Amino acid sequence: MTKSVALITMSTRAPRAGPHVAALVKSILDPEAKANDITLVPVDLADFKLPVYDEAVIPGMVDTGKPDAPVFAHAHSIAWSTTIKAHDAYVLVLNEYNYGLPGGAKNAIDYLLNQWKGKPVAIVTYGIKGGAFASEQGAHVLGMMGLKVAETRPQLQFKGGLGPEAFAAMLQGEVGEEQLGLWRSEKGADVKKAFEEVAALLKEEKSV
Repeated sequence: MTKSVALITMSTRAPRAGPHVAALVKSILDPEAKANDITLVPVDLADFKLPVYDEAVIPGMVDTGKPDAPVFAHAHSIAWSTTIKAHDAYVLVLNEYNYGLPGGAKNAIDYLLNQWKGKPVAIVTYGIKGGAFASEQGAHVLGMMGLKVAETRPQLQFKGGLGPEAFAAMLQGEVGEEQLGLWRSEKGADVKKAFEEVAALLKEEKSV
């Protein structure tokens, strides 16, 4: 049976480079997905316009499988949780702000638990230093929540660190072809490896 993997753009601030980075990651992974009978589905967190968590129920009490379990009341919560629940695994394209996990991404993660607990996830970060802190924090949070985090976590660093490429991304939401090409050539193998680890975890689940 074909598996569904959500490729999630986790940046929400405008302007943002996230969609460009996610498009690059998808182009690298499309052949790998096809080879592993996986459907790669783009999801953009910004489309859900999630406010700071505003439900009256605790997220961990939703989608427990029990008939009397609480449910979300707001359309944005229902849309986000339903979307995440629909997939078998995830690739998060995650940005880094101020040396850590962005508030919008953490807020979105905090809406969830049972919808993706136990499922595989790969984390691809980008930033001035490649998003190393966001990668580490994201892996810690998601792992503690019960997701199976791929060991390989690609980190896409802007050429020159805090230079013209990074400023173009931050101020105009632009990522040049040269920068995308560098990431493809220097980190493409890591992106593929992370996805292969997700695919292997999905196959393990199928064989159990």
